[in-house]
Amino acid sequence: MVDMTRTDKNPLNGPNAVEVRGLVKHYGETKALDGVDLDVREGTVLGVLGPNGAGKTTLVRCLSTLITPDAGTATVAGYDVVRQPRQLRRTIGLTGQYASVDEKLSGWENLYMIGRLLDLSRKDARSRADELLERFSLTEAAKKAAMNYSGGMRRRLDLAASMIGQPAVLYLDEPTTGLDPRTRNEVWDEVQRMVAEGATVLLTTQYMEEAEQLASELTVIDKGKVIANGKVDELKARVGGRTLKIRPVSPSDLPGMARSLSEAGLDGVTGSQAVPDEGVLLVPILSDEQLTAVVGLLAGRGYAIADLGTYLPSLDEVFLSITGQKPSDQDPFPAEQTEEVAA
Repeated sequence: MVDMTRTDKNPLNGPNAVEVRGLVKHYGETKALDGVDLDVREGTVLGVLGPNGAGKTTLVRCLSTLITPDAGTATVAGYDVVRQPRQLRRTIGLTGQYASVDEKLSGWENLYMIGRLLDLSRKDARSRADELLERFSLTEAAKKAAMNYSGGMRRRLDLAASMIGQPAVLYLDEPTTGLDPRTRNEVWDEVQRMVAEGATVLLTTQYMEEAEQLASELTVIDKGKVIANGKVDELKARVGGRTLKIRPVSPSDLPGMARSLSEAGLDGVTGSQAVPDEGVLLVPILSDEQLTAVVGLLAGRGYAIADLGTYLPSLDEVFLSITGQKPSDQDPFPAEQTEEVAA
């Protein structure tokens, strides 16, 4: 069993705010979680990616004590999620996929009530409610009932509610679904501010831009299992390494450059591809030595190079390669929601 004493772990790598080992959750014959292991270091953002039905929300619900896992162990902020739920709930914040505020209360009343439930004094609860309403651009609507808020305003209020207790660990389960770009950026700014102040965030998302913007490390879940994890650049490198993009002075040189590389048989350099529409040659490479060899060969053959650079595959390409699925077939800003979330 997990030691319930609050202690720092992994001092060489920084202590973990979240530690999960062999977590299992069944729904009938379906294993929503099938032996999940993960760590989230204090003061960082872990992005949890996966297609619909992968188990991301089930993981969050287990770690926030909303449901009980069938097997495995997990500690959050040093507390066991099964044996110490009451203590744990005072250290975490949660924003689910849908706003969960009380629609009959005003925005300010929602935040004040939550502050008092978290044992803030009346003064501190008022101050914190005012502060978060201002940060999320809701001050003018503070006295309006939440039922009269637009979709975007409700989402911002829900996020403010999860942050009012200044949680040590914050769970964000697809937090920007349906938000307009301006509101989404406000959410990102607030998350980054909290992390800079020492908070730890577990973020589930299907939006690759969001994961790349916020997460220091990623875990990919599919069918209830962790199938990949690491830093963003590490996962990109695992999928295919870097690609060297070479732009010759004369686009007509592209076929000859590709042929020269193919005939030279450079060690590890295969599959160079000319892209005439862009006027570039793309060369997959795995090392700096290969990059030097390619550039040296082309220069030696007399080809004049106007520009060159390397890039890693996009996070979308990484996701597709690892899971065999696109991150999401849903437009993050559906046209039918434009009017609702525009505020």
